[in-house]
Parts: sequence; structure tokens; C-alpha cells
Amino acid sequence: MKNILLFLTPMLIWGSTWYAIKFQVGSVDPVFSVIYRFGIAGVLMLVVCRFWGLKLDFNRKEHGFILLQGVLIFGFNYWLIYVSELYLTSGLVGLIFSLLVFLNIINSRIFLKTPFESRVILGGLLGLIGTALVFRQDLAGFSFSDSKILGVALALSGTYIASLGNITSARNQKAGIPVIPSNAFGMTYGAAAMLIIALIAGKTITFESSPSYIGSLLYLSIFGSVIAFGAYLTLIGNIGASKAAYVSLIAPIIALVISTVFENYQWTGSSFTGAFLILGGNTIALSGRKKRAAMPRNPGQKVPVDTLKENLPDKLTK
Repeated sequence: MKNILLFLTPMLIWGSTWYAIKFQVGSVDPVFSVIYRFGIAGVLMLVVCRFWGLKLDFNRKEHGFILLQGVLIFGFNYWLIYVSELYLTSGLVGLIFSLLVFLNIINSRIFLKTPFESRVILGGLLGLIGTALVFRQDLAGFSFSDSKILGVALALSGTYIASLGNITSARNQKAGIPVIPSNAFGMTYGAAAMLIIALIAGKTITFESSPSYIGSLLYLSIFGSVIAFGAYLTLIGNIGASKAAYVSLIAPIIALVISTVFENYQWTGSSFTGAFLILGGNTIALSGRKKRAAMPRNPGQKVPVDTLKENLPDKLTK
């Protein structure tokens, strides 16, 4: 039940952030929208950590990996995704970002030595096909102009960087770095890194004081960053980056529901079929549990250490 709640929280919140991001791009340079978002979220979380008495003293090596996580997830990832929405529709960006499922599977295998699971790959394939059906109109209207190719390249780069950030987060949790403090420092580091890059690039600091910009910024900072990322990165630690990434497949469906209400989106047969495939793919990928190795029944038979560890509670094997 805990993992279900951790799955539903970012899914529902991030499904709404695609709409909120629209108010963040335009008059304000996307890099500053990212800086404001994660700067606010990071400082807020540091205050919460201090108030709750959570651990904030990490050694240099731990800070190094937290910095890497922050720059990847809360920096370059979102900067590239924000900029890509200047060239592509939010639906197409959402479709490209759904590749995070497969990228996490591949990167988990490369960096964490996580074995491939056939049901996870099958579920991801169904989900990807379903997402393509949902955004069929966006794909049909796509043309390979210079700006469109640039947008696709930016979205793909942002998605791959997000995957590397997910793997770093999984690594940090395995190393005993708690989620909330690492998020607090990570968001702050990510915002600071983007600020340094913006200043080096000679960008002029801009801000919009409209209610829509400020309102969406606060929503993205508090709900889209603090709450959603806290749940999502905890989920990665619980079930792995490959399965947790399926949040990115269902979130676009939530985005379409919101578009139906606020943007008069019209559902079609292909979009309904796509939604069904996405939900079915998630059910396949997230169902079942890893079987534990059988314990020998003969009292005199020797038990391999690895097998013994697999059958002990987590707290006793740490």
C-alpha cells in the first residue's frame, strides 16, 4: 500500500505539471524558471529538514554524489525539457519523456547490474505504444523542420539525463543517503548550477509578476518538486528505477484529462485504446514479485551465504 501511494502521488501531480509548465515558458527564459522552481523548493526543504531535525551533515564524497544527482535531475534535465516545449507540443514532449522507462532499464543494468525482467520490458513496450496512440495527432502533425529536430534532440537529451539522475538517486539510497535531505541539497545544487551557467552565458535575469506565472511557479516548486520528487525518489529506492519510471507513462494520461477540462481536448478511439494499453502495460510491469531462493529442507545441508541473506529481513542484512 505504501508503494502504491508513492506511485500515485507523483503520477497525479506530474500529470498536472505539463499544463503548469506552459505558464513558465514565454517571457521568462526557461533556465530562470528552472532556477526559481528548484531554488524555492530546495531552500524550503532545507528549512523543513532543519525543523524536523533530519541529518544534514554529509561528508565530501556524499555531497559529491548529491551534487551529481541535483545537477542531473533538478538542473540540466528540466532545463532541456522546458526549452524543448518552445519547439514541440507538450504532448510530444510527454511522449519522448516516456522513453525514460527503457532508459532506466538499460542504465540500471549498466550501472547497478540490475537484471532485465521480461514483464517490465513488455509492459514498457505496451505503454510506449499506448502513449504514441494517445498523442497520435501530435505525431501526425510532426514535420522534420530544423526547429522540430532541435526540439526532439533537446527532449531526448533531457530524458536521458533524467535517467542518469534516477540511477544516481538509487545509488545514493543504497549508500544510506536519506531521500529528503538529499533532495533538499540536490535541488539547491541544481538551481545554483543553472544560475552559474546562465550568468556565464550572459543571460539577463528575468521574472514575470503575473498571477499565472507566480501561481504556477509555487505549484511546481511545492507540489511538483518537494512532494512529487520526495515520493518518486523514495519509490526508486523501494522498487527500483526501472519500475518507478512507469510514472512517466501514466502521467500524460492525467495531463490529457486536465486538457479535456481546461483546453477542450477531444478524446478519440485511438486515445482511449492508448490509455488502455498504458494501464495494461503498467499492470504487467508492476505485477508479481521476485521469487526468493528456496531454503534447503535437509537440516544438514549447507546454505549459501547469498541465499541466506535473501531470506532474511532487510534490517538484519544491512
